[in-house]
Amino acid sequence: MKRILLIATGGTIASQRSMQGLKPLITSDELLSYVPQAQKFCQTETLQLLNIDSTNMQPSHWLMIASAIRSHYRSYDGFVVCHGTDTMAYTAAALSYLIQDSPKPVVITGAQKPIDMEITDAKTNLLDSLLFASCDRASGVTIVFDGKVIAGTRGKKERTKSYNAFSSINFPYIATIQDQHILFYLDNPKPQNTQMHFYDRLNERVALLKLIPSLKAGVLDYLAEYYDAVIIESFGVGGLPSYDSGDFHKAIKQWINVGKTVVMTTQVTNEGSNMSVYEVGQSIKQEFGLLEAYDMTLEATVTKLMWILGQTNDPSEIQKLFYQTINRDILYTATWRNSSDCGEFETTSGCQADL
Repeated sequence: MKRILLIATGGTIASQRSMQGLKPLITSDELLSYVPQAQKFCQTETLQLLNIDSTNMQPSHWLMIASAIRSHYRSYDGFVVCHGTDTMAYTAAALSYLIQDSPKPVVITGAQKPIDMEITDAKTNLLDSLLFASCDRASGVTIVFDGKVIAGTRGKKERTKSYNAFSSINFPYIATIQDQHILFYLDNPKPQNTQMHFYDRLNERVALLKLIPSLKAGVLDYLAEYYDAVIIESFGVGGLPSYDSGDFHKAIKQWINVGKTVVMTTQVTNEGSNMSVYEVGQSIKQEFGLLEAYDMTLEATVTKLMWILGQTNDPSEIQKLFYQTINRDILYTATWRNSSDCGEFETTSGCQADL
């Protein structure tokens, strides 16, 4: 029987009503008591690491979670992290970079309603997560939510109230779970001949700038005082305004000249960016060699940059690491460089794990 560590951090799943609204109050032991069925397939122990609303989740907390998993890694076969939904995608992506090539599963889950409510998705999500963490084929960092298994770098919360809150962006679901049966859509082989790595450094000085019509480029000058990197969410497939003043061109040039990192991405959720399509994107990318997120989610782009800048300040190394595929986070560049990689998008024939 697999040994699983349930790590509680708070969130809606652990919340109860208070005079000020829902507040995380339920402990890790209490969470586990709501899914006694899990005793049939795993032996679970608990760790109350945090008890906060996920709105308050910070990079220091991601390091704390990764450190806790590292400390207990040899003692358990899998890990389940209970987390609030609002920043769950960021945490899943961050853990994907802090815990790389893990042969053991690290599952992040939560709920849209507290676990002590009569009608809730929490019990199903928690039971499914423990089940997946106990599966021999499971490995690496994933989100398990509403019966779907999502790569840790591909999840995004797209609904604020519905149970099917999370989607897998620009990548298939790894598996689905229904009635305690796991149906894999993709081969999920455990890392072979690869040394897993834990990391303990992040650089929080990463900013996000969302373009709107008429936004002044001076915002970039202001951000440069406080941040080492900026991610610019552009329109469509990607580009920067080419106003007569040329202010955006000047602002980007200043960022690059002082050794800071600029990444271009798109505001559009699906299908990714491609700055080579239009002159407003192609010219500035070619001139300054800007990094481009392509099919990566915003959450993965943010946390990957924090991880990279925590390891190096060298521009060539930053570029190399940014385009390195980690936990299925970026496939666009590899696909276009080698058409044989297109197979990563294909689903495999289903196989069922009856636990």
